[in-house]
Amino acid sequence: EGDVPQALMDRKLISLDMGALIAGAKYRGEFEDRLKAVLKEVTEAEGQIILFIDEIHTVVGAGATNGAMDAGNLLKPMLGRGELRCIGATTLDEYRKYIEKDPALERRFQQVYVDQPSVEDTISILRGLRERYELHHGVRISDSALVEAAVLSDRYISGRFLPDKAIDLVDEAAAKLKMEITSKPT
Repeated sequence: EGDVPQALMDRKLISLDMGALIAGAKYRGEFEDRLKAVLKEVTEAEGQIILFIDEIHTVVGAGATNGAMDAGNLLKPMLGRGELRCIGATTLDEYRKYIEKDPALERRFQQVYVDQPSVEDTISILRGLRERYELHHGVRISDSALVEAAVLSDRYISGRFLPDKAIDLVDEAAAKLKMEITSKPT
């Protein structure tokens, strides 16, 4: 939609799935080779790619075996030289438990605290995701169901945050409805 600052207009945001990189790595250094290949591609783009790592705390120690470097140690030199632009997301507890214990990694990131969205913002997010869940489950999701998911999850589900808990509620309700529809005797 072009609703970004001019400096970011031509950039690509790529999500790095650490679990997929680690999965199936059988021999020592295979994960390291995979990550190096991804990082090489990112650096060759000369700043045009911004890497997003959800659950960034998992890079600390990820892939580490005898003689192999973990993901955090592979990222640090590139971040320090400005060759890699990276956004990481984690919880405050996981940040303190993992990232703060690696001062060299911690100083290469600027912390930005993001509070959970309001119920109204969560409703907007759910409206944006509605079509994806309707297609996935093969059901129609009404606007009132989205509103109730946001309101009720905020009120009754503790220990989790919006929009995540509302999204899960919509997903589970749609899955239940699909099962009820498809399991009816004919």
